[in-house]
Amino acid sequence: MTCGPRLILASASPRRLDLLNQIGIVPGDVDPADLDENQLENETPRRLALRLATAKAELVRARHSGAYVLAADTVVAVGRRVLPKASDSNDVGRCLRLLSGRAHCVLTGVAVAAPDGRLATRLVESRVHFKRLTASEINAYETSGEGISKAGGYAVQGLAGAFVVSLNGSYSGVVGLPLYETLSLLNGLGFRPA
Repeated sequence: MTCGPRLILASASPRRLDLLNQIGIVPGDVDPADLDENQLENETPRRLALRLATAKAELVRARHSGAYVLAADTVVAVGRRVLPKASDSNDVGRCLRLLSGRAHCVLTGVAVAAPDGRLATRLVESRVHFKRLTASEINAYETSGEGISKAGGYAVQGLAGAFVVSLNGSYSGVVGLPLYETLSLLNGLGFRPA
């Protein structure tokens, strides 16, 4: 139970909910934003992640006056190329073949809308380097189904953790919600967990 305005998580991601619970924050409600997440022409991956997080927060804020709204969006990019949220095992395989043996960026935009109309945002960038993956490793991961619906076709907190040679940045940001930055934004706007 929180004192004062409640917090709405504008995401259907169970990983984001788990991460919030990990730091003692239990949203009063989960209300995912439904919007077009396609990259705009000439939009950089950084701008895409921040734009989507902001748009989600604003969309859900309109449905919950008097509440704090937390939204996030994670984008996996190789250079300016944004990898998809894998819709099937073929997408997972394509992503893993591209990421094999190289570094990529995981960009998570976070936006918090306060009950008084203020909006605060942060972009967190992490660099992840994968080992060179064998065909059998890629096939096994495709078969696991774990990478489906994940940005870049993998979940670092699962089986794909074994692919990571190095991670520079926010581990929780790569999972989907950078905890330090999220808590800083919430605190800065006056939200206090119970």
